[in-house]
Parts: sequence; C-alpha cells; structure tokens
Amino acid sequence: MVSPANSPYLQLQGVAKQFGQFTALQGVDLDIQPGEFVCFLGPSGCGKTTLLRIIAGLEQQSAGRIVQAGRDISLEPPAGRDYGIVFQSYALFPNLTVADNVAYGLVNRRKPRAEIRARVDELLKLVGLPGSAAKVPAQLSGGQQQRIALARALATSPGLLLLDEPLSALDALERVRLRQEIRSLQAKLGVTTIMVTHDQEEALSVADRIVVMNHGVIEQVGTPMQVYRDPATPFVADFVGKINVLAGRLQPGRQLAIGQQIFVCDHDTDAARDVKVYLRPEDVLARPISPGDANVFDAAIDKIEFLGSYCLVKVTAPHMPEQALTVYLSLNYLAEHALAEGSTLALRLPAERMRLF
Repeated sequence: MVSPANSPYLQLQGVAKQFGQFTALQGVDLDIQPGEFVCFLGPSGCGKTTLLRIIAGLEQQSAGRIVQAGRDISLEPPAGRDYGIVFQSYALFPNLTVADNVAYGLVNRRKPRAEIRARVDELLKLVGLPGSAAKVPAQLSGGQQQRIALARALATSPGLLLLDEPLSALDALERVRLRQEIRSLQAKLGVTTIMVTHDQEEALSVADRIVVMNHGVIEQVGTPMQVYRDPATPFVADFVGKINVLAGRLQPGRQLAIGQQIFVCDHDTDAARDVKVYLRPEDVLARPISPGDANVFDAAIDKIEFLGSYCLVKVTAPHMPEQALTVYLSLNYLAEHALAEGSTLALRLPAERMRLF
C-alpha cells in the first residue's frame, strides 16, 4: 500500500513501552513528513533511543501502531522494514574491508557483483572517501569510520535513515564538521531521517523539527526556532540552551514584580500570582537603551566569563539582590564602555522576551 503524496511518511500512534514496572514511553503520537530531518532530543533516560529502536523493530512496543509509507509495520521484524541505521559505536565489521562493509546489505540481497561494485564506488565518493575501498576500519579515523557506517546504511537506498547518536564518540571539531556533512547529504538525497541526540546545539543546527522528550513523553515538537524562542514547558526552556530563571509575582495591569523591581510584561492576570520568569541571556539587552524605555534597571557586574568573541557576564541588581542574571556581551561592548567586574551598567528586559510559567 502506497500512502498519498501529501500524507506523513512515518506515523507513530499511541506508542508505549513498559519494561516491567518501568514506563519508558507513554502514548507517543508523531507524524514525520517525507524528506524531513527530525531530531529526538532529550536527557539520558527520556525514551528517545527506545523510540528509535521501536521504529527499527529492535524493540517491540507494548502498545500503539507504526505506519511507514502507508504500511503498518508495527509487528514487522527489522528485516521487513525499510530503513538504514547508523549506531553510535559505528558497528563496522573489523575483519572486512571498507568496500565489503559498505556492500554488506547489497550482498545479502543478492545483487549482481558489478552493480554492488558500482554502488560502493558511488557511495564512497558521496561520503568523501574515494580510494579507501581496500582499507580496513582500523586504518581509518573515527570520523572516517562514521562516514563508512553512513555509506553502509544508505547502500540499499532506504526510505528512512535512523541515526542513533552518531557523532557522540567524535571530538568537538570533527563532530561539527560531520554533522553538517550529514545534513548536506540528507538534503541532497531527500531521505527521511530521524536522529537521536542529547546535544542541543547539534539538534538546533541540523533539524527541520525537534522532538523534545522527557520521562517518556513528548514535551514539544517544533522547528529549532520555535523550540528555542517559544518553549512550551519549563523543561524545554531549561533544557534547550542557556536560560535565566527568576522568581516573580504577576499582578493585574500587566505588571511583574521581581524582587522590589516592577516591570511591564505582556501577560495579565485577574489576581496576583507567583510565576517563574524565563529569559535567554541574549534577551537581557545592554543596548540600545533610549530615554523613556520601559523595564530599564542598573546592575553590577559580578563575574565575566571569557568565551572567545563574546563573554558570559553575571550581574545582580540592587532591587533584585537574590536574582542573579546571566547576560551575553561582546568583547567590543565591554572594551567600548570600559566594563570590568565591579562595574555598573544599564540593562533592559523587553516585555515580549519574557516567558512566564
């Protein structure tokens, strides 16, 4: 059965998983579109890898359905599903050459020898490793081995590519380089892709949509910009990127009290209530500030953490003594205003940047 062109390529409907008394997944519903690059993001133990393994047929769900390209694969064994998979550990066969590793799935499908050789050559060029066919995995770097694992997963032209934390074993520079190569290759091939990761930066940089998971449930599904700028829950706000969390009291008339400081906000209430105010470091503005601007206050610099082109600056305000803030400031700004630890500067909290829970 072939699904209509405008329908999701992969549908997860009420997928749940129990390990004895432990609930790993609770009624997960998700649609993934053809050609989409989706990241499952969350802390260790949130259920993201279990969900990927259920999609692959390596684990059996306790409840729910999985539909791929209009076909119910809920009970299909791994061999009956149309996917390629890349594991965190590469899982290359150490005794086989690179060519034989890449060709493994094609050989099992009894493809003609000439067709296999041509496909292996094509894939090695595609992942940037032409001429390495005769080598064995031990002769390759970690990044090169991961490229071979990716080529092997793509060899049979699967409709779905599954990536289980494929970059976590690499050093930082290689990780950044390879994630962009994977994204470029995925876009070129148009293969629907799911990647599991706990690295927020990785998910933000490559995904079309991010599925943020926690304790076996989906907290939010959205584009990287939506998840970062408009988090749906406190967990998402706290987990994705750096965040300031302030204790405040929302009052009628769109007023927000933080300590003894009163701010104007975009939220209103019938009766005063306690709230948590979430602000990204870049949402606390040092400029531009004009006369008459709302939500301006003075703060003292407690600590400057040098991070290259910018600094992470920790400040406190006299009227919010127990509410330390972290702010991003450029080196140029610090130098221009001769700011150092102990200096005082004016800051502004834009009403539209405050996220209240």
